[in-house]
Amino acid sequence: MNSRTVVITGGGTGIGAACASLFSLQGDKVFIIGRRVASLSVISQETGAISIAADVSTQQSWNDVILPQIKIQTDKIDVLICNAGGMGFDRVEDINDLQWHQAMKANLDSAFASVRGCLSLLTESRGNVLFIGSLASLAAGPEACGYVTAKHALIGLMRSVARDYGSKGVRANAIGPGWVRTPMADEEMQPLMEQHQFTLDEAYQYVCRDVPLQRPASANEIALACRFLCSADAAIITGAVLVIDGGATVVDLPTLAFS
Repeated sequence: MNSRTVVITGGGTGIGAACASLFSLQGDKVFIIGRRVASLSVISQETGAISIAADVSTQQSWNDVILPQIKIQTDKIDVLICNAGGMGFDRVEDINDLQWHQAMKANLDSAFASVRGCLSLLTESRGNVLFIGSLASLAAGPEACGYVTAKHALIGLMRSVARDYGSKGVRANAIGPGWVRTPMADEEMQPLMEQHQFTLDEAYQYVCRDVPLQRPASANEIALACRFLCSADAAIITGAVLVIDGGATVVDLPTLAFS
C-alpha cells in the first residue's frame, strides 16, 4: 500500500495517540495536532508522527498555522481523523455559558474547522474523514448535557459531509466508542473510586458490569476499527456510525432487574 498522509486532531493522548501509532506503523505519514505540546512531543518521539501545536477549532489556525506546516512536507491529505473533544459535563441548569461554548468548540467546532480546512486536499485525494464520536452521540449519559449535545451534532456533520462530498470520492464515517481506557476516562472513574474505595481497574469493571463483554476497550482496539474504516476494505462504507462498545447498546435496560 502506498504511503498516505494522515492528519489526526487531538493526537496527543488516548484514541488519537493510538491511531498515530497504528497508522505510523503501517507506513503512513502522520501529523498529530493539539494544544498540549508536552503530550504531542511524547507521541511524536514514540511514533515518528509530526506534531503541530495549534487550536484546531478555528479556521484561522488551519489557514495560518496547520496547513502551511503540513504543506511544507506533503502536497496531499488522504485521511482526516477528527478526534479532539471533551468538556461539557454538567446538567442544563448547572452548565454556564462558557462551559457550553467550550463543549461546542472542543467537539463540534474543532471537527467543522478541520474538515473545512482539509476539504480541498481530501477531495483531490478522494480521501476519508473519520469523526470520533461516542455512545454519547447516540444516547445521553447523566450530567453531560454539553458533551452529549455536541457529540450528537457531530453525527449530523458527518452525514452532511458524506452526503455532499460522496460524489467527489470523499467518504465520511464516525465511530461510537463505549468505555475506553484513556486518560479522559480515567478521570471520569475518580468519583467512583472515591465513593466506593475502588482501584482504577475495579472502577472500570464496575461501569462495565452490565456490558456483555464486561470490560472497556483499549485505545488500540478503537484504533484498529479506525484503520479499517479509513482503508480500501471499507471503500463502499460512508455515512455510517460504527458502534464499538462491547455490546452495551444491545442491552435492554428495563430487563436488567431480571439479570
